[in-house]
Amino acid sequence: MKILFTFLTTFIIFSASAKEDPIKLLKDGSVYGIIIDSVSKSPIPFATVLIKNKEQINISGAITDENGNFVIDKIPEGIYIFEAQFIGYEPFSKAIEITAKNNKINLGTIILHEISQNLQEVVVRAETSTIVQKIDRKVINIGKDLTSAGATAAEIMNNIQSVSVDQDGNISLRGNSNVTILVDGRPTNISAAQLLQQIPSSSIKSIELITNPSAKYNPEGMSGIINIILNKNANLGFNGSVNTGLTFGDNTRFNGSLDLNYRSGKFNFFVNYGLNSGKSESHGEILRFDNNSLQNFYTKNDNTSNLIKSGMDFYINDKNTFSFYTVQNFYKGPKLSSTIVTFPNGDFDNIHQIYDSEQENKTHTYNFNYKIEFDKEGHNMELETNFSNTDSPETAIFKELNNPANPILNYTEDIQNDNANVTINLDYVNPISDKSKLELGLESRIRNMDNSKITTQHEIAIDDNGNIIGTQPLADLFYEYDRNIYSAYTNFNHEFEKLTIQIGARLESYQVEANLDNAKIFEDDYITIYPSAFLTYNSSDKNQYQFSYSRRVDRPSFGQVNPIREWSTPQITAVGNPELNPQFTNSLEINYTRKLKNGSITVGTFYRKIIDNITRVVYVDPLDPNKAILSFTNSDDTNAYGLELSSNYKFTKWWDMNASFDLYNQIEKGLVGLDEIEVENTAYNFRVNNNFKATKNFRLQLFGMYRGSNQNLKPNPCGKWISEQAITCLMIKAL
Repeated sequence: MKILFTFLTTFIIFSASAKEDPIKLLKDGSVYGIIIDSVSKSPIPFATVLIKNKEQINISGAITDENGNFVIDKIPEGIYIFEAQFIGYEPFSKAIEITAKNNKINLGTIILHEISQNLQEVVVRAETSTIVQKIDRKVINIGKDLTSAGATAAEIMNNIQSVSVDQDGNISLRGNSNVTILVDGRPTNISAAQLLQQIPSSSIKSIELITNPSAKYNPEGMSGIINIILNKNANLGFNGSVNTGLTFGDNTRFNGSLDLNYRSGKFNFFVNYGLNSGKSESHGEILRFDNNSLQNFYTKNDNTSNLIKSGMDFYINDKNTFSFYTVQNFYKGPKLSSTIVTFPNGDFDNIHQIYDSEQENKTHTYNFNYKIEFDKEGHNMELETNFSNTDSPETAIFKELNNPANPILNYTEDIQNDNANVTINLDYVNPISDKSKLELGLESRIRNMDNSKITTQHEIAIDDNGNIIGTQPLADLFYEYDRNIYSAYTNFNHEFEKLTIQIGARLESYQVEANLDNAKIFEDDYITIYPSAFLTYNSSDKNQYQFSYSRRVDRPSFGQVNPIREWSTPQITAVGNPELNPQFTNSLEINYTRKLKNGSITVGTFYRKIIDNITRVVYVDPLDPNKAILSFTNSDDTNAYGLELSSNYKFTKWWDMNASFDLYNQIEKGLVGLDEIEVENTAYNFRVNNNFKATKNFRLQLFGMYRGSNQNLKPNPCGKWISEQAITCLMIKAL
């Protein structure tokens, strides 16, 4: 699309210049130089360069080559305006004079800046996804190769470097699950696992990997931020597109989207509808040494998700814009699970439990945005308000086939989840000079979460002497969790000849209170500062070096602190820990990018120092030694580091490839009695994506991925820390 636009512009240029006196054009005046991007410092090919007279009539022109170079010759003597332009960038103009003594003008390196307000972009789905490395993030523009790789956002994520999604939809970035997921730059009430299954792949425009976020972003998420940008058009007139995808396998899945847009005068209206439907299966086993049992489970999900995003932009005038959009997400996911527990020694009766549940999710998001542009280019202020409400009820029936009268294994549950989230942002940007920029901002985040569980399940009843006297009904639970965060930030960016720096800091006030059955069980209140720094050095057009540092925090999520069960089997119940403390991380990152003739290669490494590390724990249920509780706790401080390698290369006109390799290492520490132990977890992943263009209208894709195994540190029933291999205390307890 950009090349077509450039060719049309060039045709018009030469059509206009043909009307000039051909004798004057024979004089040997010329202008030459190179055009590059302001952030990546990479050349911009196919940019348009023009020579205009005082009446703004085109005299001559050209386009840049693949290396960003341009030459305009045969310019007659006189005073002119040189102009460089490219889609998505601010135009550059400069007055020049051609004389007999000064007829060859070298304009040197011309830097084009991206347009900050991207409301009038043309959305074109490319054949192959592209990766753009910016000063504080990596942007993956989603092409047809990735939308065809899967029906949902979860499947797209598994095709992206440094990102992994397991069979349950849990996402991790650089081997760590403490990652913040944003949609169009805003947080959402939906859990990451549900969100990635609900967004159709065809509704995604781009994905931003922000592994070391600047102070402008809230500091949550140890491994960083993943921002999912949904499609939005703003072309003149009425336009639309339809995308569909079908995944064949043991469980066929379908996804599709409809994008409509109407732009007229000062108004732009848009609507996007996405549908995702299909079944999925998962299975596994749990071997316990303390009671010599083997648990096999099998789960089948049948999910249907409808996502509607609609809104409008009102261009009040050249300086003021008001925007509104809403996202309505409707999800329905019946789940059927079978769990078989066997005791080879015959110490206990075998268990076969069926878990039948119906879960819904209704999320309503409303966003209001007002932006004012001041007279100076890039000088603006933006006020944004985002409100989101989620209602997520679940009805579950548990049936034990071998003993249907047992009230501990046969019961029903009704769970209600109501979450409300309000975010208000005020952002101010002031370009102090052509090479310096100051950013200031205020943010308020208010979140209220209510959770309740009504159950018919019973538990073991124990008298004062510890003797089992029968069963008793479990109490219904009502949990409230309120969290308020108020923050202010500042960022300063300056561009030198080859070096770009950005430094910033964010000050946050954090307040949280948790109540269980109207009784306060946890509260916290503290103020923290989070600094960040970025350096980008371009030693040449082909070599780029980047360094970044940030301090971040992982505050416990609602699921990690919620004492009401997340899921359950006959032997394991997953619950949160209301007394969980936040973990703080100091993160360092270094990247090197080498541009090749037909591609590029990037090598990166990172190091993280983690304080009060949040980790999964498993311990024996104090009321029933045959059951285990899966929860969270804070372990000792730990370290993590990793290495990443990625490359894209076009071998021929019909074959191009993207490949990546990442290696992560993390050490967790704990105690067994008085002895300190540690578990070192090293995991590596490899991905390769080949695209073959057989004909003009027929394309093939070959994708492969390998994900390495990993292990974690867990506390045992004796209350001490052990590794998965150190089971001495468990065996003694069983004896």
